[in-house]
Amino acid sequence: MSKTTISPAGLQGNAVSPAALRVALADGGELALIDVREGGVFAQSHLLTASNIALSVLELRAPELLPRRGVRIVLIDDGDGLAERARAVLGRHGYTSLAVLEGGTPGWGAAGYELFSGTFVPSKAFGEYVEHADDTPRIEPETLKAWQDEGRDILIVDSRPQDEYKMMSIPGAMDCPGAELVFRVPGMLLSEKTTVVVNCAGRTRSIIGAQSLRNAGIANPVVALKNGTMGWHLAGFEVARGKTNLAPHPEPEGLVIAQSLAGEVARRFGVGFIDEDELDAFRLDDERTTYIYDVRLPEDFNAGHREDSLNAPGGQLVQATDTYCPVRNARIVLIDRDGVQAVMTAHWLKQMGWREVFVLKDGLQAPLVTGRAGAKALGLDALTAPAVAVTDLLAQVEAGSVEVIDVDSSLKYRKSRIPGSWYALRSRLSDCLKRFAPGTRLVFSSSNGVLARYAAEDAKALGFEAAYLKDGTAAWKHAGYRMEAASGDDDPKFLSATEDVWYRPYERNGGVEQAMQQYLTWEVNLLAQLEREPYVSFTTTPN
Repeated sequence: MSKTTISPAGLQGNAVSPAALRVALADGGELALIDVREGGVFAQSHLLTASNIALSVLELRAPELLPRRGVRIVLIDDGDGLAERARAVLGRHGYTSLAVLEGGTPGWGAAGYELFSGTFVPSKAFGEYVEHADDTPRIEPETLKAWQDEGRDILIVDSRPQDEYKMMSIPGAMDCPGAELVFRVPGMLLSEKTTVVVNCAGRTRSIIGAQSLRNAGIANPVVALKNGTMGWHLAGFEVARGKTNLAPHPEPEGLVIAQSLAGEVARRFGVGFIDEDELDAFRLDDERTTYIYDVRLPEDFNAGHREDSLNAPGGQLVQATDTYCPVRNARIVLIDRDGVQAVMTAHWLKQMGWREVFVLKDGLQAPLVTGRAGAKALGLDALTAPAVAVTDLLAQVEAGSVEVIDVDSSLKYRKSRIPGSWYALRSRLSDCLKRFAPGTRLVFSSSNGVLARYAAEDAKALGFEAAYLKDGTAAWKHAGYRMEAASGDDDPKFLSATEDVWYRPYERNGGVEQAMQQYLTWEVNLLAQLEREPYVSFTTTPN
């Protein structure tokens, strides 16, 4: 492959050396590092600012995450050919500035540059930076338990999304995702003596959540729970499960307080505001990428949102910036209804080094649509593999005339699968299908059936009679048909390794406490590792 130096204007060849990429990371232009390995592999070792879009789901996720087809993109793998396959896919769909990192992730490390483990690393490292720079107050789990036992006046708020809170929470805690804290907490405080305790699963969202309230100038004492719910569990205290207590929407008086606090944050941190005309100008600029994110909670977003916006709810944009905004130096436009969540999100993104972050004034005055949003997957209309209705598939399964292959998340497959179905990674499909004789009828399934359509098309190209389950596994469940769980890691129905996801410490079958401790240690150590990557710069200094 030819070499390239990645100029701001684009890519001049098919490959880029680690040294040239290192230079490009500091040139200030838009650049997306896309690691196309599976999520579990990515979490083991990757470049700091790489975003993981696995080859298996590239057609589904690229339109939203890489909306400008001319943006500079460097594709990364283990040097095993996945990046070249991804370059071919994106090239077929109009992306024009594509290169592959020479030697992949191992090549970057061999060049003497830093590699990181884990997920959401830039955001996690930022949390550690904030705690150090702002000296965010924190308490040990034992202290919180003592406060509870003595009946101290405290409000415990869990800054994670509802699904994570429901899985495991501190007894007595109320769910209030990060960007909602300044919006909802002021109206809940009846006394300035009430101490607010912010927790998450580990450290980052506890720190950012507590510091959000402090940056907003709330009068009450605010502390982060050190090491969050995992620290609570490791201290030997019982966790609650299945809770759904969401902090209430503020009453008018509480909303006025929240808006006043957010207004002061916007002033101090220089948060910029734009109107519809300025947003239109951004859209017409085909030399720049603009992300438009509605930062309200999913239920509010689904009830009515702008058609041109995507949902990045409750602080998750700050928690997982690499997942939502893979194009470095892109513009980010934020939307909410009441002028609080977007401002609080914007002020953090600015501190993380995003130079062009704006809040859209009166952003929900435009015509609104309901339901979930999302760009159309690449090449979906050109797929020709046939669909199979759920009733027909049931008959075929019962007759033993078909093999069902699930290509969705292995985490979902482990918990609930169509009885007898196989599991396969789409990126490894050619190897997985060697198990089946030519002429075997295959039906692919995924949660909603979309990913299964691509897998069925791949199988057709490999010479199989392949179809996909219309509306996916969701349709099977909705019909009331039986589901089963996988029997474990040695289940013979796994056609490939389950390397598609990184399992959180509390999602593992064994060694949970050890995994929790390792995770917390990893978070703390990120700050020292970050100092060896000079092309990433954080600040906590307001204007």
